[in-house]
Order: sequence, then C-alpha cells, then structure tokens
Amino acid sequence: MSKNTLRAGTVMAVLLTLLVSFIPVGLVAAEDSTITVTAQYRQDVPVQRDTASTSEVSTLDPAIGSDQISITSVENLFLGLTDSDPITNQIVPELATSWTVSEDGLTWTFNLRTDVNWMQYDPTADTATVIRPVVAGDFVFGIKRACDPRLASYYGTVVAGVIAGCSVVNQSPVDQVTDDLVYGDTTQVSAPDDSTLVITLAFPAGYFLSMTQMWVLRPTPREAIEDYGDEWTQPGNIITNGPYFVQEVTRGVRRVFVRNEALPADLQGSGNIDVVNTLLIEDLGTQFALYLDNQLDATNIPDAELQGVVSDPQYQNEVRQIFDLAVSYFGFAHDKAPFDDVHARRAFSAIIDRQAFIDQVQEGRGVPMIHFTPPGMAHAAPINEVGVGFDPEYAAAELEAAGYPDCEGFPDINIVTYTTAGDWGEFWATSAEEYLGCDPTLFTIEQLEFSVLLEITDSDTPTEDRPNAWTLLWGPDYGDANNWVGDVLACTVANRMKRPCTEVDDLIAEAATVSDPGVRDQLYAEIEEGFFGADGEFPMAPLYLRSDYLLFKPWYTGPFETDGLFGGQHWIAYSIDMAAKLAVRE
Repeated sequence: MSKNTLRAGTVMAVLLTLLVSFIPVGLVAAEDSTITVTAQYRQDVPVQRDTASTSEVSTLDPAIGSDQISITSVENLFLGLTDSDPITNQIVPELATSWTVSEDGLTWTFNLRTDVNWMQYDPTADTATVIRPVVAGDFVFGIKRACDPRLASYYGTVVAGVIAGCSVVNQSPVDQVTDDLVYGDTTQVSAPDDSTLVITLAFPAGYFLSMTQMWVLRPTPREAIEDYGDEWTQPGNIITNGPYFVQEVTRGVRRVFVRNEALPADLQGSGNIDVVNTLLIEDLGTQFALYLDNQLDATNIPDAELQGVVSDPQYQNEVRQIFDLAVSYFGFAHDKAPFDDVHARRAFSAIIDRQAFIDQVQEGRGVPMIHFTPPGMAHAAPINEVGVGFDPEYAAAELEAAGYPDCEGFPDINIVTYTTAGDWGEFWATSAEEYLGCDPTLFTIEQLEFSVLLEITDSDTPTEDRPNAWTLLWGPDYGDANNWVGDVLACTVANRMKRPCTEVDDLIAEAATVSDPGVRDQLYAEIEEGFFGADGEFPMAPLYLRSDYLLFKPWYTGPFETDGLFGGQHWIAYSIDMAAKLAVRE
C-alpha cells in the first residue's frame, strides 16, 4: 500500500459543533424534532490514530457481536448502563446514574440520565442529526431483541440464562417466534418511565452488576432497525449514542470512525483522538514495515522479528508486553467422530506440551493453561492445579480406550484455524504423530478468516459442514468464573462444541446461584475437574493464557495494559501527539 493511500485517511475527520446545548430542552425532547449538528474542522489536521488489522469487523450490531473487533467497535458506538473503567476495570456508571436491588436479589432498578441523544451521522455530508434522547424504552427494546433466537446471537443465550423470561423466548423454535413473543411481556424488562429501567432476574445472580457493561445489554434504536432491516448498521443508516460515529467500512480496505463531540463532556473520556483509521492488512510483515515507516501508530510484531525487536535498545520505549486474560484453545466437535468419544478428546488434549507450544510457536508469549478459567476471575481455580495437562502415557491409553490403539483406524481430521494460526494445527498434528503414532496425512489444516471460522463452528451449522476441531479463544466479558464455564461450556448455551448435558451442568447451575464465596470457590474447582481432570469430559483442549508484545509509537499514549480486559477497548481513553507524529512523518 502506497504512502499516498495511507495519507488519504488523514483528511477523513469531522468535528461536531456542539449546538445541542443551545436548544431549549423541550425542543430536544420533542419526539418529532431533529437537529442537525454541522461538522467543521477544529484544526488543520485532526488527531488521527492509524493502525492496521488482519480481520474484518463482523458486525456493528450490539445484539450480535461476539468477536473482539466487533465488540470494540460497538463499545465506541453505543453507551450502556455501566462501563468497565479502562484503568481500574471497576464497574462505573455510564447511562445509569444509580441502581438499587431488591432484598431477594431478583429486581434491579436503574435510574438513567436524560442528556444523551441518538444521532445519525451522514458520511457524505459530514453532518450528524440529533434524532431524539435515549430513553429507558430503548434498553427494553435492545435487551428483548437480544433474546430473539432469530438473530442467532451467541450472547443471546448468555442473557437468557440470567434475565427472567428471556430463556422462554430464546429457546423457542425459530419458526414459532413472533415479534409479539419477543417484545411482549415474556422477558421481564420494563420502563416505568423514560428514565427508569427495571430488570428482573431468573435467580439472584450476584455477578449481574458486572454484566451490565456488556454490549449485548445496550440500548438500540428501534426506528433504524425497522426502517433499514438488516442494513441498519451500514454507514449513513446507523443511529448511535456513543463517542464515535461510523464514517466508512470498506471490506478489504479500511474502517474509519469519527468523534461525536456532541456527547456530554463527562462521557468524552480523557483522550483526544478525533479519527480512528484502521487499514485491513493481512500480512503482519507489511504492518511492521508501515510502523517502521511511521505510517502506523501501533503494530503487532511478526514472529520472525520478535526476538530482535524485544532485545533491541532502539525499541525499549516502544515495546510493551500485554496480557489480556484471553485463553486460547482447540475446540472439539462432539457431534461427529472421532471426538464424539471422550477418550479421543482426552488423548488429543494430553499430547499438547503447552510450554513447548508457547516456546516454539508463540515465541514465549503466553502462560500454559490446563483448565479454562484464568487467574483474575472471581472464583477461578488456582492456575494449573486442576487438570491433566501434558501426559503422553495417559494420552496413548485414552486413544486405545477410544478404539484406536497406536492410532490404527483413526479417521481423517479437519482442523480449522485462524488465518495466522496454521502452525497451531501443524504443532498439534506433529504431536499426534510423535506421541500417538498417527500418520500426519490424516490431518487437513485449513486457515479461515475469523468471521468465517465463527460461522462454520456455530452450533447451528449442520454436522457435516463442521470441522472436527478448531482454534478459538475466549476473553472475559465480566469478572466471574461463570463467564467461562457457564457462558462457554454449559450445555444450556449455544456451545460450539455441542456437548450434551451432564452432571457438571448441575454444578454450573448451582455455582451461579450460591452467594457464599467459599462455596463458589469449591464448586468452580469441581467443575474444572469435571471438565479437565483425568476422568473429565474435555469439551475442548485449553492451550494458554495469551500475552503479546506490541509496538506503540512514543506519540501514542493510553492505558494499553489494562483497557479492554472486559469488553472492548475505549478509544476515548487514548491520545496522539499529532504535532510529534506529523513532524516525524515529514
């Protein structure tokens, strides 16, 4: 990509003149009023963040987003009840100013602010129109919509497990679902008035407050969805209430977001970035070269360059090691041979030397995990004290128990990986050859773009179209062990592994409702043992707790190490010294 193409992005900024504060409150609140906020430049060159990504954004719909890129985009387009502070990760108010909980722990009442508007940005005219204020009914609509099984949202099943009535809707056969069922009184969410939201839980989930910052519980604009249907999130159509607008999403080229300066000042954050410009570049080597040429403000480091960069004094003020609490794993398809057999799943988990994988494949980036829930989550079992881990003898015995002694008669296996993780599958296949005696030609490794990988491993995909195994990772949505074993592995959610219900699910349900912290600690340890102990089910094979080394230009500052651990990164928490950036470029 040429420098000219890159620099073209620097003119894509619009800054909004805050006219709303000069409009009488009665006019702003009027349901049929629209106010156009005129765009104008605050300075000759807007403050622009330039980065690159290997993956497309899958969706901008809060009810559907399930990958990190989509979740981060939604985080910056839509405000919710609460937020996860980018530095402390504590739950802080956002659109909710305060809340109360009933004595039985079932009814949560949120008081909402009334000074945030829905706005529609026109990329062609560089203007944003105030549609109307955000009201409690928008939360009711958004949450009930998230329960709709017709959206096939993974996080709809997460919400369904907590909010009363949502599971009735979410688990209904799709061909029997109507708008009356979705938006009627079944799901127990209501708005007594425009500034009060009431949510009734299915059980007294003590961790519910930590869930309220999640994107799937955010308000959505009913009029945009009804007017545009599936196209409602397209640039120009989408109506948002957050700190940024969508200016451009061009597949294979870039995505661009611009600052909403009409947002109240206390919601604007501490950063100064006006334009977020992300180029789509699959090759990390190209990204690295652009960073060295000062065309990118941050980048991942290609494996071939990692050791040299980390040890080079030239980069000592630019390189950072980031731990993000995401656990990577190999998923097993329980609905097709050979991994419909628990002994085969145990065998293929136990052949993974996780430390060797980290050293050889990940260049030392990561911490081995032999169970699922990582440290830092409430009630997580101590790291690597529960689970089998690397045990070739155990693996060989389990494969024989599955009916494949020395891998004789083992069927062909299709392993699907991320576009940058083909070597993960190769490491696994090599391990099967070394420790189980499997012919390496049994393994076909296919690399897919992330959104395609998610689609092909979805629980609704027909068995014949699903791979035998795949790479995926899970990062925390809220800081509780239930977010891991409950929201990912439980049989009651749309788990990609398609594992059937067992006694472990009874433990998961019990742990979610217990209030005693010590009892919850013990229950979650038992759950991890039930999944990853010697006699465990092994719904998947945990690999490692992710860390990475990234490069950040000196002019780019923000809470890199702490932001985005729960949900998406907050662009309003970052700053660019634009004068320093332009001086170096010139």
